[in-house]
Amino acid sequence: MPFLIMPVLAVIASMISIQWGASLAKQLFPILGIPATAMLRTVLAAAILAVYARPWRGPRLSREAAVSVIAYGLAMGAMNFLFYLAIARIHLGIAVALQFLGPLCITLSQARRLVDLLWAALAVAGIVMLMPGSIQSNREAIDLVGVGYALLGAGCWAAYIIFGKRSSRHVPGMRVTALGMAVAAVAMLPLGMMDYSVPLMNETFWIYAPIVALLSCAIPYSLEMMAMTRIPSKTFGVLMSLEPAIAAIFGQVNLRESIYLEQWLGIVAIVIASAGSIVSSPD
Repeated sequence: MPFLIMPVLAVIASMISIQWGASLAKQLFPILGIPATAMLRTVLAAAILAVYARPWRGPRLSREAAVSVIAYGLAMGAMNFLFYLAIARIHLGIAVALQFLGPLCITLSQARRLVDLLWAALAVAGIVMLMPGSIQSNREAIDLVGVGYALLGAGCWAAYIIFGKRSSRHVPGMRVTALGMAVAAVAMLPLGMMDYSVPLMNETFWIYAPIVALLSCAIPYSLEMMAMTRIPSKTFGVLMSLEPAIAAIFGQVNLRESIYLEQWLGIVAIVIASAGSIVSSPD
């Protein structure tokens, strides 16, 4: 058991890094706008990964591999952009919990047992509890446009997983991640430049933008790659299921986003549904 401590800590540190980066990115929205923030985060992350992984080294990609990598990168870019659109309107923890429905649906789609209906029902109950107006009428209703962005992001997360697995069959290791992020950066450039009005003399921009890229990409990807080679995939998946709760904590601490009790229960329900579906899934 002691040999599992470091990989487990690495996974937890990865989730903390990602959500810390997301909470900092949200503070850039008033300065840069959402498209420009997403673009800069993606471009900087692609540059960092390019230096780290040197994706130009290695054999030339086949046509099938190139198509998979392009689809993977586009899904990655869309997932991140929709996530930023979501957290601009709803709380960080709620957005992450809703986006987790993407990988949860993939896991449940591969299951055939009665217990999997329990996890699906628990996830649905969690979604209901995330909507304050549905339980107590005196609570402010959640922004449905933000919910829509988060759910679209969940779909892109599912696509990201599917195309990521296909791409990894052709391109091993961090090279596929670096190539995918490069595709995402190219796709985000036109969208971000249309809304690009960065005050270059604003010190907040120069401080936060590189930190967001490091926390959201370079650090967590490196930690996750290290952990995945040292712990079972189910253990890794169960640990990652804690991310909505970590996101909610960062939203409260860094962004002063208050979450009602029933919303916390909804986040916990989705966390349990995600972890339970992974544990009960076939090997």
